[in-house]
Amino acid sequence: MSVEGRPLDEAALVAGAKNGDVNAYAELVRRHQKLALRVAYLVSGSEADAEDIAQDAFVKAYAAFGRFDASRPWIPWLLRIVRNEALNRRRRRGRQARLALRVATDPVSGDAAPSPEAAIVARDEQARLLALVDSLPPSQREVIVCRYFLELTEEETGRALGLAIGTVKSRTSRALAAIRAGLDMSGDNDE
Repeated sequence: MSVEGRPLDEAALVAGAKNGDVNAYAELVRRHQKLALRVAYLVSGSEADAEDIAQDAFVKAYAAFGRFDASRPWIPWLLRIVRNEALNRRRRRGRQARLALRVATDPVSGDAAPSPEAAIVARDEQARLLALVDSLPPSQREVIVCRYFLELTEEETGRALGLAIGTVKSRTSRALAAIRAGLDMSGDNDE
């Protein structure tokens, strides 16, 4: 990675990486990994996600190197990719939290506001239900999320997931049976 013992400058590494030199790209990653991690953490607000975000951003940057304009500085381009990846992750996390909150706070009926005790019990039941949905195999969980959280029809669910309606029906049936069994088991433990 050096000429006569001197490290290559940034422009030479970028040019090498753009021409497919994996070692040049590895050196760019090594040099800028800490900066990418800091940006990922600052934008996402999640220390746990920062490393994955930075890694995903470096992979995306490598895949997009052919579109990079070598006459421009590389760092801002890389950091824009890191920032976008972090924002996407944060948005996903926010959507998941809003969905969980929506499920947890949707009123069951049009009655008056429940008592604090009833609200706590309802929250506990909803948390248990969400945990059961989360424990389903991904193929069943996707169908349940589409059908009951997103309120899609069977046809819409099939189109969204690329499944036949019969498959949507069978996966929904299996998932609901597993959820019922989980609720029955947890109900037995409460007594």
